[in-house]
Amino acid sequence: MPRIPTLALLLLLSLATPGTAFAQAASTPDFSGVWGAIVSPEMRPYYLAGFQASEPSMTPWGEAKYKEARPSFGPRAVPVEQTNDPVYNGCAPPGLPRAYLHPFPIQLVDVPGREVIILYEYDHLVRHVYTDGRLHDTSTGPTWMGDSIGRWEGDTLVVDTIGFNDKTWVDRLGHPHSEELHLVERFRRIDEKTLQIDMTIDDPKAYTKPWTVQLRYALRPPEWRILELVCEDDASFADFEKIAAAPAK
Repeated sequence: MPRIPTLALLLLLSLATPGTAFAQAASTPDFSGVWGAIVSPEMRPYYLAGFQASEPSMTPWGEAKYKEARPSFGPRAVPVEQTNDPVYNGCAPPGLPRAYLHPFPIQLVDVPGREVIILYEYDHLVRHVYTDGRLHDTSTGPTWMGDSIGRWEGDTLVVDTIGFNDKTWVDRLGHPHSEELHLVERFRRIDEKTLQIDMTIDDPKAYTKPWTVQLRYALRPPEWRILELVCEDDASFADFEKIAAAPAK
């Protein structure tokens, strides 16, 4: 039998057996699947517009930006034709954490040892949450969805995101954020079919202190798939809003 060069042998072994990072990833939960939001009765009046009933404590800068906003949702709502909401007045991406307030499912795809990919049905948004130990990369400058890295704390995926631009709102009510926004999400499967996301929104330019919100998602059946949704296609957008907002059967 011919001898295999040492380098080639090491390469074959690395392909045949999991590396350390992959072995560690095998013991972490798998969040893969399509998930739809669970809306509690007490939050139903606020869901789709904001994350909570109470107002977060804003800085003077934050209050000034908030007063400039003309949302089409909530107590300060104006007709859509008059809104300056960047989503409804130009089809801009909603950014984070607002993307969770659009009533469409999300899909999580686990790539063990490398990343968790989050696909939002709304506007085909995609996030890559790297779990391989890399640091934040802000070389491209501020972006709509920021730069996300993740780490595992037991059964919880902690996602740390920075590097946002300031062109989006935190929610549909017009709460602002600056480029200093720092979003931390904690994903945890509280049972087989329920995913909980605890979020901390920290932006010292816009808010006097960090504020937290909690979301829950129900696992959809395996045959469920996320659909195509294009903001510029107004007819489809309206139809999908009605479909996605309907209670799950």
